[in-house]
Amino acid sequence: MTTATASPFVLWIDEPEAVGSKLLGGKFASLAEMTAGGFAVPGGFGITTTAYRYFLESAGLAERARQVRAEAVGADLARVQEISAEFTAAIEAAPLPADLEAAVRSAYAELERRTGREGLPVAVRSSGESEDLAGASFAGQYDTFLWIRGAEDVLKHVRSCWAGMFGAAVLTYRPDADPAAVAVDHGICVGVQQMVEARSAGVMFTLDPVTGDRSKVVIEGCWGLGEGVVSGGVTPSRYVVDKVTFEVLKRDVAHQEQQYSFDPAIAAVGLVPVAAELCAAPCLDDVQIHALAELAKRIERHRGAPQDIEWAVSATGDVHVLQVRPETVWSHRQAEQLVTEKKSAVSHVLARFAGVGVVQGGNRAS
Repeated sequence: MTTATASPFVLWIDEPEAVGSKLLGGKFASLAEMTAGGFAVPGGFGITTTAYRYFLESAGLAERARQVRAEAVGADLARVQEISAEFTAAIEAAPLPADLEAAVRSAYAELERRTGREGLPVAVRSSGESEDLAGASFAGQYDTFLWIRGAEDVLKHVRSCWAGMFGAAVLTYRPDADPAAVAVDHGICVGVQQMVEARSAGVMFTLDPVTGDRSKVVIEGCWGLGEGVVSGGVTPSRYVVDKVTFEVLKRDVAHQEQQYSFDPAIAAVGLVPVAAELCAAPCLDDVQIHALAELAKRIERHRGAPQDIEWAVSATGDVHVLQVRPETVWSHRQAEQLVTEKKSAVSHVLARFAGVGVVQGGNRAS
């Protein structure tokens, strides 16, 4: 808890109050919802937006943060990069309040205890208040760090996620027609989540992202961590699945010679060779494809709209949900089409009552 408020510094995604909590930002609130829904989400906790704001206030940086956002609006790129570098350096150098540091250390130790693994590898992910919401504002603009081990490194990367709020890419991101929207005081949660040591991983959509066809599930995957698919660093294999019968309608198996995995040589995630016998082999078998498509359908039904899902299959074959966000491209287009159709129908009725416009069979309708 903070010393000045009842809002917690840390909120576990399996706590009942985590579901829908703004303290977790968009990404981690979605994972809390999935956890409560019984989906296989790796365990973890969020270092809340309260903790982030408490850090800024304690370090005397809160007002400067608002000024940096406001100053970035309309500034040229060189100036944005300058103020970004200056302020991120200030965040990196500022001391962490002792009670906040203790809360993070305690939570990581509890995650180690729950998993039975000392030095547990975790993903440290930014989860912004406006990220992964239905409007997709700020989606994908923040940082994720993989295979972080030990409380010291967790604390270091939490601070890096906070600093990432003021990276040049975020400060110049314009999600709305009003460019001043970026100056709003967006808070951020930092999620700390057990790593899945993935044999294969990737993304899937509960519609065809190319055509918008909602009768399909499209799965893209690769050997190793899903970073290869998400970052575009690896050409993924692609499977198109019928959402009703789960028949694989199309499969494009990519030849893959490198995968993202933990590399002991650099003690970090990097590109490593794929085993020779796997380079031309599919990263998913038919049983796993069926399980993923079924999972996608369940998640879509649970959330009531098309979804964009990150997944991983562990070495033991277990399927895990790593991230869930609303699909935005086709859903937005369909919403626009519906509004246009409604407007057209209203215009048709008004024209009839006005006695103008609509002609049927050569006669004016009235």
